[in-house]
Amino acid sequence: MQKIYHLSTCDTCKRIIKELEPSNTFVFQDIKEQHLNIKQLETLRELSGSYQALFSKRARLYNERALKEQTLSEENYKSLILEHYTFLKRPVVVNSGQIFIGNSKKVVAQAKASLQNK
Repeated sequence: MQKIYHLSTCDTCKRIIKELEPSNTFVFQDIKEQHLNIKQLETLRELSGSYQALFSKRARLYNERALKEQTLSEENYKSLILEHYTFLKRPVVVNSGQIFIGNSKKVVAQAKASLQNK
């Protein structure tokens, strides 16, 4: 599977996608327009190892709901990501069984190397 979960309105996502230069075989899913379903999220968790790895603590709702003060379980992370798209760390790049989550320079470099090897 070759897929990128992103927000089309996010400048950071746009910049990273441009930098990655994904082939036309990639499927793009704007998570605001087409929310993640439970099967997609479970697949991402299998690849990443946990829902927490997919969870964005930078989301505005994370602070508004004072989630930092709570102890969140894997089930909480799963429910929150399914509830609102902003809780998914992005972009998420899936390339032939490998997953790259977020926008750190290291992750983007790893994703770029993976895409160039195909």
